Amino acid sequence: MSHTLGIRQAQKQKTRQAFLDAALALLEEQSLSSLGLREVTRAVGVAPTAFYRHFRSTADLGVALVDEALGSLHPMVRTTVSAAGDSEERITRAIELIARHVDAYPAHVRFIARERHGGVQPVREAIRAQLVRFAEEVKAELAKDPGATGWNDDDLLMLAHLYVDQMLITASLFLEALEAPAEERERVTQLATRQLRLITIGRSHWLDQAG
Repeated sequence: MSHTLGIRQAQKQKTRQAFLDAALALLEEQSLSSLGLREVTRAVGVAPTAFYRHFRSTADLGVALVDEALGSLHPMVRTTVSAAGDSEERITRAIELIARHVDAYPAHVRFIARERHGGVQPVREAIRAQLVRFAEEVKAELAKDPGATGWNDDDLLMLAHLYVDQMLITASLFLEALEAPAEERERVTQLATRQLRLITIGRSHWLDQAG
């Protein structure tokens, strides 16, 4: 009996993943607000009624895509601001990690970039909640750095949000340069490096304002 249940559960998960994969492919060329349920079920090859065994609506499917696209990134985001190495090593590490992620998951990055300010409220809220989590995790990593001595929680969180926003900007730039010549990707790398350096310089002098 348990073996049969296991097979059914595996098949259910497989079908659910097929919906996510089909939706992600369809969203390469359109926004979630314009995606039709029948488009997704047609792409999966099932009847429209089968959709509701897995998701309540296309918005619900979009929230699941947010979890898939961002949920696994938390360790990577923490790594990008880890206290290991000097500031230049951290910047280089962060940009390399972001570039590799964009290369590996361009559809996920495009989906988040488009839907972060898109027309489906539950998806916007899901993305915002994930980014708040990222900022809290980055703040915790920043607090471990000896350079954070004297910083209050609000300022550390503000800095964390700056880093998270910059990571998203950098990912979007690499996405735009995905099919571009190597020189364009190098230009993106150089720009992202300068932008992160600017944040780092501001960070190192932030407490000077108290004087």
